[in-house]
Amino acid sequence: MKTLKLNSFLLSILLAFYSLTIHAEVSATDQLKSSIEQILNVLKDKSIERESRRNQIRTLINDRFYFRAMSQQALARNWKKASTQQQDKFVTLFSKLLEKTYIGRIEAYTDERVEYLREKTKSPTRSVVYTQIVTKSADIPINYKLALKDDKWLVYDVVIEEVSLISNYRSSYDEIIKKDGMDGLLVKMEQKVLEDDNAQKSADAG
Repeated sequence: MKTLKLNSFLLSILLAFYSLTIHAEVSATDQLKSSIEQILNVLKDKSIERESRRNQIRTLINDRFYFRAMSQQALARNWKKASTQQQDKFVTLFSKLLEKTYIGRIEAYTDERVEYLREKTKSPTRSVVYTQIVTKSADIPINYKLALKDDKWLVYDVVIEEVSLISNYRSSYDEIIKKDGMDGLLVKMEQKVLEDDNAQKSADAG
């Protein structure tokens, strides 16, 4: 009987240690760093054509960004009021706008150094990774808020120079919905995506 209790005790210790080991392997900083380094490597590779480079970056962003959670935050109370079809369409459009905003910001910092300052754990499934881009003239703070989903840390907000990508959209979207409804917002978002695409094509052609 004592042997059985001892074996059970030892087994529980081993399981707890194994659990801690697994948790340690799932580091928000490590996973985020891997994605950022891959993005920067693509940006620095001058042999990659511009369109191919953007496609590769989009793939890396889509793999690390939690666009549905971002969309829910951007719409706030309006998310639950939207239909499933409206929600899905919003996620698609919003992800495109966020991709362009994020890529536009980081493209300016291709030759600088990224420092990973610290990680603050909010809960077992929430964490914030504090980074900064070190340039010759200034240090640019970029903080990433991440959520753990199926052993993968996904970014649900990016705070660049103390400005949240999500909150930047939330207030303006709320005003549009009050005036034109959810469908009106989606029309404006489609127009914005089209304008951005046309502007990018013009820039590429020039």
